[in-house]
Amino acid sequence: MQIDRRTFLYLSATLAAGCVAPGDANPSGGGAKRIVNAGPAAQFSADGVYTRFRELGFFIVRRGPDLFALSAVCTHRKCKLHAEPDKTFYCPCHGSTFDANGHVTTGPARRDLPVLAASIDENGRLLVSAPVQ
Repeated sequence: MQIDRRTFLYLSATLAAGCVAPGDANPSGGGAKRIVNAGPAAQFSADGVYTRFRELGFFIVRRGPDLFALSAVCTHRKCKLHAEPDKTFYCPCHGSTFDANGHVTTGPARRDLPVLAASIDENGRLLVSAPVQ
């Protein structure tokens, strides 16, 4: 699988800086991060939400040329979210919902889901900077 130069540079810079999207530095409440090797980026070539890393606190999302990691932890009370068939997210604890980009659509959550730093290494593996659970 190939990604364009702009996406590669963005993902590399984000991982190198240890950044996350504005709005919530760490959905688990602590500051510790770990790098998760999600495997070959090529396995995420089809558009959709990949849920296999939900228990580690994130989803992998492919939308066209964009490949990114989105927190799987509700910003309200830190419950694990469910990915819905329409590519939105639902919190079973208190009913918050988030759109496909992680923006709050129904409260009680007030903050959007953080996009986690991710990059593709020289061997084509997707690396995600995920909060320590």
